[in-house]
Amino acid sequence: MTDHLHRTILLFDIEQFGTRDDVEQAFLRRMLYDVADDTLTAADVSETARLRADRGDSVVELIDANVPVSRLLKVLLTETPMLLHAKNRLMAGSTRMRLRVVLAAGYVGVDEKGWIGGDLNHAFRLLDAEPLREALRTGADSSVLCVSDAVYQGVVRHGHHGVRPEEFHQVAVPTKEGPTSAWLRRVAAPEQGGDRGASRPSAASHTAPSPTGTQIMGSQYGVTGGQVDGNLNFDLRGSERGDRK
Repeated sequence: MTDHLHRTILLFDIEQFGTRDDVEQAFLRRMLYDVADDTLTAADVSETARLRADRGDSVVELIDANVPVSRLLKVLLTETPMLLHAKNRLMAGSTRMRLRVVLAAGYVGVDEKGWIGGDLNHAFRLLDAEPLREALRTGADSSVLCVSDAVYQGVVRHGHHGVRPEEFHQVAVPTKEGPTSAWLRRVAAPEQGGDRGASRPSAASHTAPSPTGTQIMGSQYGVTGGQVDGNLNFDLRGSERGDRK
């Protein structure tokens, strides 16, 4: 029997992972784990309040609903860019890591065979969305953050301490089920300074673009991989996804 639990869904994905050789990929994955672990530690998320799954070029974290989303969001906006910068500043250009990050929430089914659920599929579609890829590809920042509409409406727009709603702009993401909205913010890395990058979009950018401007290809992605409490084993290789970095 599959139990559906409400969880915060956090995704980290490495840009252009497939263009790196095996040695670089192994190194980047260790860096990714460090950034994910340090982010959740900074947000006071205990080991017992999270489940992790590995997809090779990305990490999925299911976080207990009792962990305040506002606290996690503040860490993603402040601590995570600094953590990433601290690692990248010591690396050669070929081994520097840039991340797409998605924060979403919803019901996820968890059983001995893996993780399932429409809300989880939706989070992966946001991770693969062209607006998110384009923001990282064209920006000077080391990471870019996208939150689901549910997270924006429930948390971001209220302007909790450390969260500025005006720094997010709405984007339209077409899916198999029809267009959906998400909210994008580029996170300025510490080495940038000034107004470089696009962390504060103009007021005009708050208008959602036409859904016809973005296409997301591929199948739904179930979440598998990793190990939880020695009982649940997940296979997160995502064979249908292929390498689209």
